[in-house]
Amino acid sequence: MKLFSTNRKTLHRAAFITAAAVAASVFAGCNRNSRSGGESVSIEIWHYYNGSLQNSFDKMIENFNSTVGAENGITVSAHSQGSISDLETAVLNSAQKQVGSSELPNIFASYADTAYEIEKLGILANLDLYFTPEEQSEYIDSYIEEGRIGSSGELYIFPIAKCTETFMLNKTEWDAFAEATGASTEDMRTIEGITDTSRKYYEWTDSLTPDIAGDGKALYGRDALANMFIICSKQLGHEIFHVENGSVTMDLNESAMRKIWDNYYVPYISGYFRADGKYRSDDIKVGNIISLIGSTSSAVYFPDEVTDANGAHSIDAEILPMPVFEGGQAVSVQQGAGMVVTKSTPEEEEAAALFLKWFTEPENNIAFSAESGYLPVKKQANNYDYYKETAEKLGIEVVGTNDMVIKEAFERISQSELYTSKAFDGGQEARKVLEYSLADKAAADKTAVAELTAGGTSLEEAVAQYNTDENFSEWYAQLKADIDAAVSK
Repeated sequence: MKLFSTNRKTLHRAAFITAAAVAASVFAGCNRNSRSGGESVSIEIWHYYNGSLQNSFDKMIENFNSTVGAENGITVSAHSQGSISDLETAVLNSAQKQVGSSELPNIFASYADTAYEIEKLGILANLDLYFTPEEQSEYIDSYIEEGRIGSSGELYIFPIAKCTETFMLNKTEWDAFAEATGASTEDMRTIEGITDTSRKYYEWTDSLTPDIAGDGKALYGRDALANMFIICSKQLGHEIFHVENGSVTMDLNESAMRKIWDNYYVPYISGYFRADGKYRSDDIKVGNIISLIGSTSSAVYFPDEVTDANGAHSIDAEILPMPVFEGGQAVSVQQGAGMVVTKSTPEEEEAAALFLKWFTEPENNIAFSAESGYLPVKKQANNYDYYKETAEKLGIEVVGTNDMVIKEAFERISQSELYTSKAFDGGQEARKVLEYSLADKAAADKTAVAELTAGGTSLEEAVAQYNTDENFSEWYAQLKADIDAAVSK
């Protein structure tokens, strides 16, 4: 499946065309005086990008250095630290001056929890000094708000590319199911609808082999269960982690948790949902599921071919609206690391701000977005028609799955609330509890159900042994205890 194509020469020329205008607007917006004396400045960036994402970022660095950077005596170099975990470790070691660690770079990519820990050491630059209120208003409001992790609301994390989640479907396999049963994708507009449709799909696929009992297939899988907990609770009016001035108040509502249990744990142990590979796109590729919820940036991994027991065959993709609990609010997850500037000289901080402003100019940001699968961060750029026109102007053809994901995401961003929980002490550990608590229990209990059915117990009877009020209550109590322990460390 061809997702995009780029004319490198066209993209490079576009950077030259916009360079003068960008440089003028950037320095006009700085609250500090512009650099003087004509001395060159070198800026180092640490990130976690790899593969095609790193290639896209390196291309942007090259364009900056040969245009705005060259005009202003600024050279930017970028270095991948490996995975996001590797980057976090390297940054924390450097910030704490661990033996053998390197000096902190001028800029590093960071999620809120890591930046929050570094900010407490007093070594981050306040970006409110370099971006005027008028400039900040050009960005999606919630993207700027996410970066305000200072004790007095200072801006320490700057957005350069974001993503949300998307609901992707193997349309080829779905069409066969829909034709045979009358099922409609409209049935999956709610989370409860996904559960019910997944049951019907399991029963239909089981019926295709009447000589083999209990071999129905799963319809659905989900990445990032922590997102599921946080966003589904918010849809139901409960913010699990409410943070003010670094202090967290928790609302782990039992009723909301029961809804999540009924619409993830129960269908999972029943075989209607599945999660085997590292990501659900891995499960799609081998035919274990035919739909998933994952990051918009993962659209590039959705396959155009599935290899299952029947061999390899081509498939078409369809992007569906993100489901919401019945009666719930339209809330979507906001995710993606931002960039943090470390304290240094005024000249270096100003040069770092210049690069961030250049990078997030609509044309430049769309150039990176179209190749990386991320979303641009300015309001102007979050318009499908503008995005497509700009991409075409830059010689980038956005097609296929990537095009469908971008279009749906822009529509949803304009119509729903984007949400991410703010950083707080113990936040990373608490999120890990949400990520693995129900996932691990569901996997273990599904194995137990399979053992019962293999021994002759019906699927309904086997599931009923685990889908009990007592089992839920025990899990819920343990979930609360584990989160309390994570936050109180």
